[in-house]
Amino acid sequence: MGIVGLPGAGKTTLFRALTHASASHGAYAAATAKANVGMAVVPDERLDRVAELVGSAKVTPAAIRVVDAPGRSAEVPGELRQADALLAVLDGFSGSRDPEADLESLRLELVVSDRDHVERRLERARKEAKSGERERRQEVELLERLLAELEAGRPLSQWQGEVPPALEPLTTKPLVPVENGPNGIDALLELELAELAPEEAAEFRSGRSALDQVLARLKDALGLVSFFTAGDREARAWLLRHGETALDAAASIHTDMARGFIRCEVIRWDDLLACGSYAEARRRGLERLEGKGYVVEDGDVLHIRFNV
Repeated sequence: MGIVGLPGAGKTTLFRALTHASASHGAYAAATAKANVGMAVVPDERLDRVAELVGSAKVTPAAIRVVDAPGRSAEVPGELRQADALLAVLDGFSGSRDPEADLESLRLELVVSDRDHVERRLERARKEAKSGERERRQEVELLERLLAELEAGRPLSQWQGEVPPALEPLTTKPLVPVENGPNGIDALLELELAELAPEEAAEFRSGRSALDQVLARLKDALGLVSFFTAGDREARAWLLRHGETALDAAASIHTDMARGFIRCEVIRWDDLLACGSYAEARRRGLERLEGKGYVVEDGDVLHIRFNV
């Protein structure tokens, strides 16, 4: 995910809280045009419970790569264009900003950034189209229509036709707003709590971590599901898009596993806990054998058989 926000909204503070990483700030970051990059762990208590049952020596949660581009969102769009979703941080603390108005400003910036991006691509495409190739001429026609849409102030998420994936427009990505303020998340407090041990941090909270809630919203916006692999060596969580299959799950673990896929043994995480062991789950008929086309569901524990 990419983090965007107007100056002073707290996006780098939120980045540091999410990733537990040091980061460049303010004027220095803007001057060097250097993006902050880190990994945000996606906590999942189901994984911990499965790991405890199986006796896994190591527990590895899923993680999401986070990019905090310096300056305003339109200035360094390259890193952001590779993101699957954008997190929009809004200033709710200063009292001088209106979070709703800031969100509209950010949306407009993304439209402007896409307009400039498409305009540059159109300029190159027109030169390439001079060769007379039909594909190049069609690309020019499509880019001209997309540019007209953006110049009218409309995001490409509203475009009914084709948008070439290679174009990587910002305005087709899910945009998840997060207010850094009393009505949302206190990014600075979350950064301070992130530096404490989990047990200590829990004493300062009345419920679920605000960071966990942000990641859960992002997961929903992207349509992600979690599946688990668990053995005595390691219990691990993995992320897939909703609707992806056992073969996709195998590929996310290792390409050889997908290449030599034979079958997939599947059990629901809560069924495994209720049974107390894999052996008991098999005895009760709760572990199923599935093929490569099986659509993985959130909370599945998979054991993939393969041979290369």
